[in-house]
Amino acid sequence: MQLTAILVSMVATVVGIVLVGRTAATMIRTLRRGRPVSRTDSPGARTATLVREVGGHTRMLKWSVPGAAHWFVMVGFVVLVLTLVEAYVELFRPGWDYPGLGSNPVYGLGIELVALTTLVGILVLIAVRQSWMRRPGRGNRFEGSQTWMAYYVEGTVLVVALCIFALRGLRAADGALPYSHGIAFVSWWLGRSVLGALSHRTLVDAIYLVAMVKIVVSMAWFAVIAVNLSMGVAWHRFLAPFNIWFKRNPSGGVALGPLLPLDVDFEDPAEDAVLGAGTINDFTWKGLLDFATCTECGRCQSQCPAWNTEKPLSPKLLVMALRDEMYAGSERPLIGLLEDGGVIEPDVLWSCTTCGACVEQCPVDIEHVDHILDLRRFQVMVESSFPSEAGPMLRNLENKGNPWGLNDSARLAWTEGLPFEVRVVEDRIPDDVEYLFWVGCAGALEDRSRKSTRAIAELLNAAGVSFAILGPRESCTGDPARRIGNEYLFQLLAAANVSLLNEIGARKIVAMCPHCFNSLANEYPQLGGTYEVVHHTQLLGRLVEEGRLVPVTPADQKVTYHDPCYLGRHNKVYTPPRDILAAVPGLRTEEMHRCKERGFCCGAGGARMWMEERIGKRINVERVDEALSLDPDVVSTACPFCLVMLGDAVTAKQAAGEARADVEVVDVAQLLVRSLRPAPPP
Repeated sequence: MQLTAILVSMVATVVGIVLVGRTAATMIRTLRRGRPVSRTDSPGARTATLVREVGGHTRMLKWSVPGAAHWFVMVGFVVLVLTLVEAYVELFRPGWDYPGLGSNPVYGLGIELVALTTLVGILVLIAVRQSWMRRPGRGNRFEGSQTWMAYYVEGTVLVVALCIFALRGLRAADGALPYSHGIAFVSWWLGRSVLGALSHRTLVDAIYLVAMVKIVVSMAWFAVIAVNLSMGVAWHRFLAPFNIWFKRNPSGGVALGPLLPLDVDFEDPAEDAVLGAGTINDFTWKGLLDFATCTECGRCQSQCPAWNTEKPLSPKLLVMALRDEMYAGSERPLIGLLEDGGVIEPDVLWSCTTCGACVEQCPVDIEHVDHILDLRRFQVMVESSFPSEAGPMLRNLENKGNPWGLNDSARLAWTEGLPFEVRVVEDRIPDDVEYLFWVGCAGALEDRSRKSTRAIAELLNAAGVSFAILGPRESCTGDPARRIGNEYLFQLLAAANVSLLNEIGARKIVAMCPHCFNSLANEYPQLGGTYEVVHHTQLLGRLVEEGRLVPVTPADQKVTYHDPCYLGRHNKVYTPPRDILAAVPGLRTEEMHRCKERGFCCGAGGARMWMEERIGKRINVERVDEALSLDPDVVSTACPFCLVMLGDAVTAKQAAGEARADVEVVDVAQLLVRSLRPAPPP
């Protein structure tokens, strides 16, 4: 038995090591096909982030039960390598221990506990997978994942953990385990209660057999993943630490907020300039590493508003398709109908709202939104291929400086009838003006949003905050152009705005729209425009806290708050809007099930505001259904896009008799300003 065990184990080991080594070299060559990008800045911060995210499992623990189970399995995967070495030696010397360590009770207890928690952890993960697999249709986050691969990996871990207890139990039965029953409690029970009747010769042969099984199963795992490069559920164990270390934000933040600019001089582009991603090799090597690292866990898919409303987009399936194309090594166009040889269907690409739920939830820091926007950039700027209804919006941005194509003079209409003067900047911002109020296109030109704008202005005036606006000189920040993929138009608009803001001496800006806020605060520094930018809820929340705004009129209403994606997930502003609502006397707040980091998009981001939604259920209707399930009097938000989308859905529900006629959708600023005014007479 011993000779057979040695021969089989050595052959399996050689095959496993050779195959994995060859595959690792292939993977490195594949990643080097990507375009260069520097991700080595702030090595200390990157290392700290790696230790925190891997050791502390901060990303995985967003899902507490599977996250905790995965942590124990990860620890077991690393620590139990020591027991694999023991198995090799036991082929030659049954009962062998590490010199000076093997008989140490701390080591003995540690291995016993790690083996036990690994066993329990993998059983929990299998149960979690089974639970999700039983959910119908798109409720299953593993829909589309390579299920057999996941079960194979989980089965391997399960067998290895059982082999550890079997080897220890056999040694306990033979009297060769150097730990007491209080230390190796599972192994002692197994050895004395189950295996105690076996003879010494049988126990030794069983040790050879179990050691061989443990080695062969481990090496077979290496061989299987070596011939299946797309087996991300296994490869992420080796790739995830690198993917985390090289992530876009060294300090640990997810890849949201600013979009990375193209490395292209649009004034004098090089002949080989890459405008987005048309083929797989147009992605950077970090993008290719993202694709290789995907674990197919489906967390991104479960949170995606497109997937949850029966659109063809699944962030997971998109990354898997790009991964398969990467390993195929072809140069075919990425976007196109599948029957015509395309990799990604056009409807998949244009379903994305860039809400960032996928990036927020990904446990291995894949930067989905960056890659989707690179695909869009190529389609828009090279192929001139995008949804036709977005054409007028882009032309209006280019010719009129706003998506609706209205004249500049209309930007002052919201100021009419206010009981105070709104100052308009002429040449320079006066010294006595504290904030430039960036109203935004929707806040100035869209009827419902104008009410929010007036409320903000009234509140600033009531608090004694001096502010001024640009009025007709204000132009779109370029966010819709950038999110649809027209980087050239974005840079034209942004450069003009930066030039104007620098010319008038802008220092502090309060923005009403989260999309404007994100562009001004996070993206304009890319073009030389660095300012202190706050969202109106941040400023109003501070004014309430300082006692400069004191809500007094009670509001006997129930309100639920909707987190705008570009305020919440993209910029982590969750508390100020809720603080404002909490300050209004009588207002009762109740959170929707999907809120804050897991908030559900209204459907307007990613320039979807100007594209028709023809597939599946409308995203804004899905969100409003969730809000109305709480039977609120008010659905509140802090974004003009959300205001329009949610308002349209509520109006449609009211027209169909599916919502109370008195339910309203308003900005938090409107609720605050109502509480400052005297109560209406009975």
